[in-house]
Amino acid sequence: MTDSTTPLKTIQRAFEIMDVLKEQKQVGVAELARRLDLPKSTVHDYLRTLRTMGYVINDDGTYRLGFQLLELGGQVKYRNRLFHVAKPELERLVESTGELVSVNVEERGQFVILHTEFGSESLRLGIYPGLKTPIHTHAGGKAILAFLGEERIESIIDEHGLTPRTEHTITDRERLEAELEAIREKGYGIDRNEQVVGMGTVAAPVRVGDEVLGSIGIVCPSDRLRDEDYRQELADEVQKSANIISVNYQYAP
Repeated sequence: MTDSTTPLKTIQRAFEIMDVLKEQKQVGVAELARRLDLPKSTVHDYLRTLRTMGYVINDDGTYRLGFQLLELGGQVKYRNRLFHVAKPELERLVESTGELVSVNVEERGQFVILHTEFGSESLRLGIYPGLKTPIHTHAGGKAILAFLGEERIESIIDEHGLTPRTEHTITDRERLEAELEAIREKGYGIDRNEQVVGMGTVAAPVRVGDEVLGSIGIVCPSDRLRDEDYRQELADEVQKSANIISVNYQYAP
C-alpha cells in the first residue's frame, strides 16, 4: 500500500470505502475518490487490498461489498448467546401473531437488530440483522434505553442527539424521559410512525437482574396498533417472551 498516513488512518479509510459501498451498492473508482476526497491512485490501492482479502468484489470496473462480510456478520450473531436463547421465542411469536418479530441490542449508543423472523402478516421493510438506527426512534430501542441507567442515557443522548427520523419521532428530552419512565412502569414500549411512517412496534426489554441484555419487538402496520385490544395482546405476548428469554438465558445449558 502506497498511502503514507498512519496505520490507524489507513484502517479508517478502508472502512470509509466500505461504508460508501454499503450505501451505493456498486461504485467506480472515480466516484469513490470524489466522495472521499482522495486521489484515484490511493483509492485503487485500497480497493486492490480489500479485493485480495475478499471484502470487495470488482464487477467490470465497479466495486461492491463481498460475501466475506456476510461470514463475519454471521459469526458475530451465531456466537451471541442472546440470539440462540431468543430464537425459539421469536418463532413462537411469529406463529402466534403472524407479524415481524426481532431481538435487538444496544451497541455504542445505537439500536441494532440482532435477528428477525417473518410471519404471514409481516411488513416487508428491508429490515435485516445488523441494521442500526437511532435508539430513541424505535420502541425496541427505548425499551433498552429505559433500563440503562441515568448516566448512560445522558451519555447516549449527548453523543447522538435526538435526531428525527419522521415527524413523529420524539426529539424533546422531557418527552423522552417521560416515555422511558412509562416503559419502566408498564414493562413495555409502543411506537407508531416514529422510525418509519406506517410502521408500529411493541417491545419489551430482556433483563437479567439490573442488566438489560436487549429487547424483543413485534413490528406491524401502525394502524393495527389503533386497536386497543390488539395492542394489549401484542404487549402481553412480547412481555411473556422477554420473561421466558430472561429465565432461559440464565439457566438453560
